[in-house]
Amino acid sequence: MQTDKDLFDLIKETYPINPREKFVLDTADKLKKSARQLNRRSRLKQFTIASASFAMCTLALSWFFFYGGKDTFYHNFSTPQNENSASTAAIENHDPLVYIYHSHSQESFVSETSTNNSDDLFHEERNISLVGERLSQELNNYGIHSIHDSTDIKEELEEKKLSYSEAHKVSRVPLENALSHNKKLKMVLDIHRDSLKRNQSTISIDGKDYPRISFIVSKSSDKYEVNFKFAQLLHEYTEARYPNLSRGVFTKETPAGSTYNQDLFGNSVLLKVGGKENTLEEEYRTVDVLSEVISEILADWTEQEKE
Repeated sequence: MQTDKDLFDLIKETYPINPREKFVLDTADKLKKSARQLNRRSRLKQFTIASASFAMCTLALSWFFFYGGKDTFYHNFSTPQNENSASTAAIENHDPLVYIYHSHSQESFVSETSTNNSDDLFHEERNISLVGERLSQELNNYGIHSIHDSTDIKEELEEKKLSYSEAHKVSRVPLENALSHNKKLKMVLDIHRDSLKRNQSTISIDGKDYPRISFIVSKSSDKYEVNFKFAQLLHEYTEARYPNLSRGVFTKETPAGSTYNQDLFGNSVLLKVGGKENTLEEEYRTVDVLSEVISEILADWTEQEKE
């Protein structure tokens, strides 16, 4: 009769640990992200965390192959964070810190539609809301809880027989509801796609194309100054990581009665990520960077609150 040890040895011989190349590359990429996020900390702390990251990766890899723990691995294994990072604060209270939405929810890209006309570049599924979803997922990887509102604003406008110019009035309703129920939110991001041509909307970094980001602030809001300061902060942190990825901060005199909803909450900004000729894959690269920027800002805010 076989003992438990015999059975365990048999399992090891039958299922050797030979991780797929993609798994190894993905893990390496996560470790690089962690190192970049900690570039403002001491080299000693970076080395310590990277070592711990490698050890955790090894343990998770063993679990994955010996016990079929794929689901557990996906949900529980995340990038290790500095002890003073935003992720620690987020995990402690489990409250969402970032609200992400899309007033122009069906804005899409030439690669996802059959037209090059900016006025017709809409898609019910393959649109800018996927970019917001990606940002929310990446923030979660940093331990930062967020709310991604995926309300189809264009559909609601059509149902209510409202003009496209009233999109922010419709997106205002779920935002007000979220603000009333989530008192620890730190920032509000309305993510759009610009209509710029590719040579204006794109920058090459390390051989890969990244859509550039514009930060838009309404001058008509009574929270203009705090929102402008917040937009400047996003721009500066982005520039520190990837020079010229940000196109800068732009202020606009919005139409009467409109503030892009930025009157509801300080630290609100409208972001335009890339242009109509960018692809979703490229958009994801840029919001991956944005998630790093946001995690660093929240980490610094957390440290400042402790002082």
